[in-house]
Amino acid sequence: MRDIPEASKSVVNGNSGQHPAIEVAGLSKTVADASGELTILQNIDFTVQPAETLALVGASGSGKSTLLGLLAGLDTPSTGKVILDGTDIFALDEDGRAAFRKAKLGFVFQSFQLLAHLNALENVMLPLELRGDADARGKATAMLGRVGLSSRLKHYPKYLSGGEQQRVALARAFVTEPPLLFADEPTGALDAATGEAVINLMFELNRERGSTLVLVTHDPSIAARCGRTITIAAGRLV
Repeated sequence: MRDIPEASKSVVNGNSGQHPAIEVAGLSKTVADASGELTILQNIDFTVQPAETLALVGASGSGKSTLLGLLAGLDTPSTGKVILDGTDIFALDEDGRAAFRKAKLGFVFQSFQLLAHLNALENVMLPLELRGDADARGKATAMLGRVGLSSRLKHYPKYLSGGEQQRVALARAFVTEPPLLFADEPTGALDAATGEAVINLMFELNRERGSTLVLVTHDPSIAARCGRTITIAAGRLV
């Protein structure tokens, strides 16, 4: 496991609870295209408090997933700041951002993003092992039991249904008890009944652990379950 750079240790450890969970200021993203430049996001500003639940909604192509990727430090902005749990993540180098994500973030993807060569237990153990947790197996086993998959620990992703794979992904996201959880269309690849079961589980786990949740969704019924909704249109907050 890569050590956390010395310059990043203080910001990764942070002073959680003494500041907003998320602060976004002047965030813009512009990329080159055939016509010159394409503005994906423009001057985004908002704040999210600890334990708040926030839905990001808008039409396809409005910039929701790009914004979520910037919040997680998976992409870099053209301008602006993202401050997570008191840390300006773009003041960190790439290694520092990776260390911050390991310490502070959980992420749930629409396409599950499980590693095909690892079974369910190993997928959930992975983030614990990356941070050097001595009881990775025990914690991962307990978390998979919490999402109803105690009988599927040794199953590889290709032998799991879509709903089971997303429950493994939820277990992986929550197992490190991150203060920040991001979810990008977590039910988008599931049928309605399975999606409802998964979203119920996600909100239940989030309440239990008191994390801050930012959720991208097209589904108004899911957005309505969040404490606040932000609408994005053509790269701007409405």
